[in-house]
Amino acid sequence: MAAPVVLVTGASGYIGACVVKTLLEAGHKVRGTVRSLKDPAKVQPLYDLCPDAKHKLELVEADLTDENSWVEAVRGCTYVQHVASPFPSGTPKTEEEVIRPAVEGTLGVLRAATQVGGVKRIVLTSSCISISLCGGNKKPFTEKDWTDLSHKYATAYAKSKHLAEKAAWDYLKELPHGEKFELAVVNPAFVLGPPAAKSSGTSISTIQAIMMKAMPGLPHFYLNVCDVRDVATAHVECMNNPDAVGNRHIVYTGYIQLPAMGQILQKEFKSQGYDPLTKAVPNIATKILSWFNAETASRYVTLKDPMPFDNSRLRNVLKIEPIPIEKSLTDMVYKLVELGMLPKTPQYRGPSN
Repeated sequence: MAAPVVLVTGASGYIGACVVKTLLEAGHKVRGTVRSLKDPAKVQPLYDLCPDAKHKLELVEADLTDENSWVEAVRGCTYVQHVASPFPSGTPKTEEEVIRPAVEGTLGVLRAATQVGGVKRIVLTSSCISISLCGGNKKPFTEKDWTDLSHKYATAYAKSKHLAEKAAWDYLKELPHGEKFELAVVNPAFVLGPPAAKSSGTSISTIQAIMMKAMPGLPHFYLNVCDVRDVATAHVECMNNPDAVGNRHIVYTGYIQLPAMGQILQKEFKSQGYDPLTKAVPNIATKILSWFNAETASRYVTLKDPMPFDNSRLRNVLKIEPIPIEKSLTDMVYKLVELGMLPKTPQYRGPSN
């Protein structure tokens, strides 16, 4: 009997590549999607993720902005890990430029699964920002909570993640019984941890900036964080665990302020020739900046109040014990150096384990 095929959309992304690697290491037959197979720098590292895999990785082209490209990508797959999330190049002129591709991209994959048939379960990557985006809550947010899109700090990105996830649940609800597939959702916090392959994104650029002192100082923002390896494991568990069906799953380790992140990295890497940024920006300076910058304004509310999330479902249902924040940070920097995404100093020793 042929092994079931697992489709991973956005296979070259930060989360996607780690999901591919985790699936391959577990012995699954994986098909990953990339925008183009013509870029060796993007494609070859994916083939190299797990050289001893039981099944060789298959890569195909698909684009979230082209719904027709998903029919053949999904055909023959038993499971779909929908990780890909589009973001327009440059600065979007309207919210719709961010929201529409996210919603329509998700629906395009789901429609393709319905059209070709045979898909048993889809695992959708959403975000904690679909659950809440502001601090000051005395009780941890749970999977039952949804972000208030009318909130003044609801950014276009927050709306895109919220509406894309809502669209998936609504689409499944309206499907005729004979066409239904199972759906489980993963809601990660701010993702840290070692990338499986070279990629880009806010998480990576933030750590690069701290390591290279590419900003004048660090605001006292609280970040709710998780490890990309836990996120990938959660995707695989949501694919296999019957109790995951019909549920959302918060992936969350804890919260930490940005200057504290710098201090952790300073402790680990100072003796290796690096000087990570630890200087904190005064709160008054951050407040003034928030008057002119929407992203800073949305973060400003977390200066004093963290935004805790309840990760009991992650631990009790998916049986995942979160990787400590310190390990996520240090492992991430070591991997960024090894991948050439941070410079290697003459004093660099590499990880001790």
